[in-house]
Parts: sequence; structure tokens; C-alpha cells
Amino acid sequence: MNTYSLSAIRSTLGKPYYEDSDVLLYHGDCIDLLARLPEGCVDLTVTSPPYNIGKEYEELRSIDSYVSWCENWMQSVYAATKRSGAFWLNVGYFEVPGKGLAVPIAYYLWDKSPFYMIQEVVWNYGAGVACKKRLSPRNEKLLWYVKDREDFTFNLDDIRDPDVKYPNQKKNGKLKCNPHGKNPSDVWQIPKVTSGSKRASRERMPHPAQFPVELVSRVVLASSNADEIILDPFMGSGSTAEVALRTGRKAIGFEIKENYLELSAKRLENYKYEQEMAKSQSELALSI
Repeated sequence: MNTYSLSAIRSTLGKPYYEDSDVLLYHGDCIDLLARLPEGCVDLTVTSPPYNIGKEYEELRSIDSYVSWCENWMQSVYAATKRSGAFWLNVGYFEVPGKGLAVPIAYYLWDKSPFYMIQEVVWNYGAGVACKKRLSPRNEKLLWYVKDREDFTFNLDDIRDPDVKYPNQKKNGKLKCNPHGKNPSDVWQIPKVTSGSKRASRERMPHPAQFPVELVSRVVLASSNADEIILDPFMGSGSTAEVALRTGRKAIGFEIKENYLELSAKRLENYKYEQEMAKSQSELALSI
């Protein structure tokens, strides 16, 4: 269990934009906020930074400047991570002038921190941009890092895939497959959060690059335990914080855009309200 509490971290960072017993959300630049976090206070970081492709929430930089900026904040994530902690980085593609149109950002960032990389996971999704002069992109990368290659959390049973072709197949009288399912592969087929009047995802919020709850949930369940602290230095629409609450963890989020922080705060309040209503209905049903 993490030796740090949210209250101890709050005393270091100061008053947050939003808080409750299990969440702290801060408005500000993650470079500054990460540098102020106590060393070794975070169990898991899950995040997806701007991709340097001109989205409304980012500042366009040269490739060298972007890589240097990422190296800066990733070094701070490393310092804030406890010895047995982990870091999952979701990145897509960008254009490298004169060299490539859709170059995986992972090629530039994978070794820019002291973390030890366990492996790359391919996130495959169905909906996306349709292209005429190249193949239509349908994947992004997740880089899974740990601080100590010999001592890290991996809860395989919590993320097993129940879709087993022959679940009852036996060898020498014993089941060949774990009864809870198989080990997922390194290709995850999880839908994107889509927009549009006819195909919008149920969890859709007014954010142009929303983390799917299903994707974050798999990472959080695999690489952390109940009551541990999950950090997202690019909180965006608040998916990581919601998943932390759903799975019995605690969350710290940083976001430079105040309007996105407001979205996150409302999202968390709505989630808590729904949980309270569900609990009340359950208690009422038991009393009848």
C-alpha cells in the first residue's frame, strides 16, 4: 500500500481545483505540478499527452522541442513513482517534416526516461479517419513501463479474456486454460469514444481526444491495487479519475485547460450521484 495519502500530497501541492475524499484535480501546467510532487508518492501513472498535431488544447512545437518537453515531464513522472510503480503512456502519430507522414510518436519517446519498458501494446479501434492515398489508421500505441523490472504489479487475473475458444479442454485431466480466461494479447481491440449525432458513444463528452473508460480500466486493474494512487498529468475529460473511483483507487489529475477541468469535475459529480442513487434503490429494494 502507498505510504502517501492524498491529504499529504494536498499539503504539498496546495488547494486543488476540485477534490473529494478520493480525488484531487489541479489546474496548471503539468511541468510545474509534477516537479512539486513528493518523490515516490504515485503507484501508477496513466496518461495520453498532446500529440503535437494541432489540436485545440496544444501548442505546436518542433519535433526536437516536443521530444525535449516530453522527456522533461516523463522524468518528473519517474521521480514521483514509487519503486514498484508503473507508467503507461498512450501515444499516436505525427508528421516528421521531410521524413514521414504518420510516424509513431513511440519511436521518439520510448527511451526518454529512466523507466524500464516491459512492452508495447497496440490499441486497435474500429472507427477513425478514412484515407484515400494511404491505409486508414486504426491503432495507437500504449507503452508499458515499470520502475523496477524485478518488482512491479501485474494483476493478470483481473484482466483475463473470457473469450476462450475451448474453455473446457483438458490435458492429463486438468483444464488447459485458466477458468477465468486467457492472458490477453498485446493487441487490444477497444472502441474509441466516437462523436456524431448517430454514432456518439454513451460516455462521450465535449473533448476532442477522450480516453475510453474500458481502455483505462484494463491498465488500472492490471498495474495497480485497491486504494493506490493513480496519476494523470494530462487529465482532459477525466476518464482516468472516473476509472480510479470505479475500481476503488484514488486519483490525482493535472490539466492546463480550465474548461476541461470543469468537465472532469462535473463528470465525477455525476458518477458519484449515480452511485448514490443505485445504492439507495438497492437498499429500498431490500427493505420491501
